[in-house]
Amino acid sequence: MSAYGLTVENGTALAEQPDRHPDDDDQADKYDLADDALAASGRLNYEISNWALPGRECRHNAVYWSGGDYAGFGSAAHAHRDGRRSWNVRTPDRYIEFIESGESAESSHESLDNRTRRLERLQLQLRTRDGVPASALAHSDIEELSELVQPRGERLVLTRAGRLLANEVSLRLRA
Repeated sequence: MSAYGLTVENGTALAEQPDRHPDDDDQADKYDLADDALAASGRLNYEISNWALPGRECRHNAVYWSGGDYAGFGSAAHAHRDGRRSWNVRTPDRYIEFIESGESAESSHESLDNRTRRLERLQLQLRTRDGVPASALAHSDIEELSELVQPRGERLVLTRAGRLLANEVSLRLRA
């Protein structure tokens, strides 16, 4: 089960209507309700926005969260291979045109240096129930963020409050 909060994207009709933007506290309350209900049904949180019965976690998404390589097929699809991230054209019509003409549908790409790759991998791992190595945060940050992260063996994992404020923890990760 996936449950994501609504993100207002620039350039959308919703972005131009601030009175309709979601309230952070309301979204947090709804997250807590969803987490409680899913836990009561036996589904465990294994990534900030994902729950599953034990042994039924999505293996496909685990590739992204571990910083692995993946191919992207279809309009707006992303791909990653050895530090090269690319994305296809956004609209299905254009994607089909490129494919039918034998051309690449890749819209653009970027090359990630090793430090950026390590940091992104930590940021994604932080979102999972396995968390990050304890060395990914300074000892002083671990103490300061004690309500957001907790030690589990040699790793640090987000608490429920930490899942709601993961970006605060993510900003302090050391690659």
